[in-house]
Amino acid sequence: MAMAGRLRSGLPFLRQVLTFDTPSAVAAQRCAASKSLLCPLTNTELSRDFATASASTEQKIKVPVTMFGVSGNYASALYIAAVKANVLDKVESELVDLVEASKRSLSFSQFMKDSSVTADTRVKAINEISTQAKFSEITKNFLAVVAENGRLSQLERVVQRFAELTMAHKGEVKVIVTSVIPLPQEEEKELKETLQDMIGQGKKVKVEQKIDPSILGGLVVEFGQKVFDMSIKTRARQMERFLREPVNLE
Repeated sequence: MAMAGRLRSGLPFLRQVLTFDTPSAVAAQRCAASKSLLCPLTNTELSRDFATASASTEQKIKVPVTMFGVSGNYASALYIAAVKANVLDKVESELVDLVEASKRSLSFSQFMKDSSVTADTRVKAINEISTQAKFSEITKNFLAVVAENGRLSQLERVVQRFAELTMAHKGEVKVIVTSVIPLPQEEEKELKETLQDMIGQGKKVKVEQKIDPSILGGLVVEFGQKVFDMSIKTRARQMERFLREPVNLE
C-alpha cells in the first residue's frame, strides 16, 4: 500500500510537468519529419529495391520519422518497400521473430556477429533460413542485402528502428514507465490519460512497464526524446548535492 501510494503521488507532479510541455514542441518534431528526407535507397549498400514493382509506377512514400545512421538508413529503406507492398505488419513480425530466434540460438547469434564469414556464405545461409521460415519476398530480399553488406551484426538495431517507424505509421507512441513494482491498474490508466492529453488526439499511447528496484520508488517516464525522472533515487541525489553545498551565513 505504501509503495502504491508513492506511485500515485508522482502522477500529479508528472501532469504538472507535462502541462508546460506544450503541443507545439510535438508539432515541431512532426514538422521536421516532413522536410526533405534522406533517401536511403540512393546509398550504394541499398541499391537493390526490395519491392517487386517498378518504383516509377508507384506512389512516393515518405518515412514518418526522419532517421539517420546505418540502422536508420536500412530501416527507412525497408519501411518504404514494405509500405509499397502493403506488408508492413508482416515484415515487422517476421523480423522480430528472427531476432528473437537469434537470441535463443548461440550458434546463429555467433554466425551473425562473425565478420570473417564470406558474403556468399552469409547470403546462402540467410536465404535458406528465409525459405524455411516462409518469409515474404520483401523480408527475404532485405535480409539478403543486409547479409551481403556484412550488416547482420546490426540487424537487431535495424529492427528496433523499423519498429519505431511502424508505430509512427500507426499513430502509436511508445511510453516506457519504470517503477519498483508493477504499476497498479488505476495508476497506469491515469498515466495513460495524462500522456494522451499531452500528445493529443490521433495518437495512441502504448505503455511498456519496466521493473527496476534500484530507483527505490517513484516513476521514470520516457517517450520520444523526453525523460521525466521522478524516482526517489534521483530525488535523494539532488538532496545530497544540496546538503553538500556550502552555507553562506552572512
